[in-house]
Amino acid sequence: MIQTILTLFGGALLAALLMATGPARAQEDTARFGSGATVLRVESTTDIAIFSPVMDRFVAENPDLSVAYEQWGSNDLFARSRAACNGTRPPADVVLSSAVQQMVWLVNAACAAPYLSARTQALPGARRWRDELWGITEEPAVIIYNKRLLAASDVPRSRFGLLDLMRSQPGRLRGRIATYDIEASGLGYLFAFSDSLEATTFGAMLEAFARVGAVATCCSAEIIRSVAEGRILIAYNVLGSYVAAAQEPDVGVILPEDYTLILSRSLMIPKGAAQPAAAGRLLEFLLGPQAQAMLMDIGLVMRVGPEETALLPSARRVIALSPAQLVALDAHRRARLIALHADAFRAEARE
Repeated sequence: MIQTILTLFGGALLAALLMATGPARAQEDTARFGSGATVLRVESTTDIAIFSPVMDRFVAENPDLSVAYEQWGSNDLFARSRAACNGTRPPADVVLSSAVQQMVWLVNAACAAPYLSARTQALPGARRWRDELWGITEEPAVIIYNKRLLAASDVPRSRFGLLDLMRSQPGRLRGRIATYDIEASGLGYLFAFSDSLEATTFGAMLEAFARVGAVATCCSAEIIRSVAEGRILIAYNVLGSYVAAAQEPDVGVILPEDYTLILSRSLMIPKGAAQPAAAGRLLEFLLGPQAQAMLMDIGLVMRVGPEETALLPSARRVIALSPAQLVALDAHRRARLIALHADAFRAEARE
């Protein structure tokens, strides 16, 4: 498997060959904020339950606007955004997604409108690209565990620690380790692709997942709930903001010491948006100090607490908004990575 993984990233970029996302799923949720006459349509992967305080504050400060908010899965949102770019459906006014590789693809395909301001220019280079894509959050990918069922001595502080635990206690952990199904989850795929660039642990992790019959599932909420209830002992590469929002007292959180992936949820104003000026006002608000403080309160921006302070700068792996993300959408590479992942998670069925 290791040699297969090391040769995974050969081949030319097939930017025109888009991802196969499987059958389309229904819209996950909708909400309306405010009562202003100008309606701003937002299509987003961010859970309404998490984001609603921020939207409430935005419309309170912009009473001439109302927000029609639609929550979608990342793959479905990507498909809708491509269709809007191709002219087969009306575009949203704002697209906000955690699957930043898909957002970079959309910008590269000339699907975005430019916007420039002092706040967007003040963002670090890793959180903006071509004045058409901006990162508004800072969210770590974490390891979570059940605090009641896992002794402090067994809690893995890094991928190496997790590997050691899976090797030493395979029977106890069988069927009780989870992560994202990377074919169903654009976010899960992004994290797996980022991990695959770290050759020192990626192959070993897949082999260990196969040995313990690890579980792959689509959704953060399902993973966190399973850990809280004790059906799953440990979950890997879970988006930390969703863990914070869940407020489960029995769920512990680890920022991996070897490296911690940092995601910046990205925002785009689609080309042809009906309300580009209102979209710019939302972007300005989200990048402003008031909204950033609110995002920190709800877990979408990292606090500088004891765990975060202990995370060495060298351990931070920021997933940059850059053309490098296009590599993640190369059709051949994506298919190979999904096949490797699926093979690891089918191992239990072969035994």
